[in-house]
Amino acid sequence: MEIIKGKIKRAKKVVVYGPEGIGKSTFASRFPDPLFIDTEGSTNDMDVARLPRPTSWTRLLEEIEYVEKNPGVCKTLVIDTIDWAEQLCVEHVCAKHNKSGIEDFGYGNGYVYTKEEFGRFLNRLTDVIEAGIHVVLTAHAQLRKFEQPDEMGAYDRWELKLGKKTQSQTSPLVKEWADMLLFCNYKTYSVAVDDKGKKHKAQGGKRVMYTCHHPCWDAKNRYGLPDECEFDYGVIAGIIEQTTSEAQQKPTHEAPPAPKAPEPVTPSAEGKQMDLNDLKTENQPKEEVTPSQDAPVPKGSVFHVDERLPKALRDLMEDKLVSEEEIQAVVAGKGYYPQTTPILNYDPDFISGVLVGAWPQVYAMIKKLRDEYEVPFDEK
Repeated sequence: MEIIKGKIKRAKKVVVYGPEGIGKSTFASRFPDPLFIDTEGSTNDMDVARLPRPTSWTRLLEEIEYVEKNPGVCKTLVIDTIDWAEQLCVEHVCAKHNKSGIEDFGYGNGYVYTKEEFGRFLNRLTDVIEAGIHVVLTAHAQLRKFEQPDEMGAYDRWELKLGKKTQSQTSPLVKEWADMLLFCNYKTYSVAVDDKGKKHKAQGGKRVMYTCHHPCWDAKNRYGLPDECEFDYGVIAGIIEQTTSEAQQKPTHEAPPAPKAPEPVTPSAEGKQMDLNDLKTENQPKEEVTPSQDAPVPKGSVFHVDERLPKALRDLMEDKLVSEEEIQAVVAGKGYYPQTTPILNYDPDFISGVLVGAWPQVYAMIKKLRDEYEVPFDEK
């Protein structure tokens, strides 16, 4: 067995949490060449690069996979925020098992399924780290009454604001996964306003960042940072930039691999394939790409999906240029509905739990169906 000694340079896993409006997204935007997956729409007024807002858990995992397979598109992947991402996870688990809520599983099975699914999500992010891309997760914070078994009384402490019912399952996973767990807050001081010192008022409001564990909050780091410091990216910039791997030294806007052969659906003359780099630089020349069955739908394309369908399904169909007829064909092949039944008439739970929840399997059947129809003209 080979013995490896010394420090190993690799991308960092950073979790930043704090009260709303303190500047978590702005902090994350200062990381090297960031690309945002904005789950809640908090970066609309920020000049940053972002992927389309995921409308389903499946879509979120597809966007993470895209970044992993195309490391040249960014040096830092930011998911803003994980508490909203967890909501997509819970909705996915419930739809997959045809439940209306996490409590409907019984015996706590819903929480176990959520923990397992969220663990796979963190494993996907670890794959992004292995590709040489930093990962930053932002989250809101909440105050919770906490009581230690060996102490009298209870006290308030700050924690990650994940699902009220699922927090005990997913929060420990996030904290264990991170290299740096940073808690940011406003530091206030209580000042006496009378001679007897009985009346006080709050002053201050400076933004600070805590990097080590405290009875009143969770935090950690592995780099010798001071317990309390200014809430500014410059505090950790040296750690992040020194550990930039060789994979990150590639040009920021390296083009993704060449697309596959085009589909039968042909875009209009005005349609152009939008490369992810177009979101990040408008002045660089853009290269036209022929759309493939695995490429996003081009703007101006003749391809159209009924807007009355649920947005989570529409996003997945448009991304892969999947027509309603193709879905009807594979659904009929499995015996769920007759092929003439419109998707609008499908049960909503079937759409969310099967078509969206098991989209990778559905799309695999569609690709197989496409291959069967691709027969040379001379073989009639």
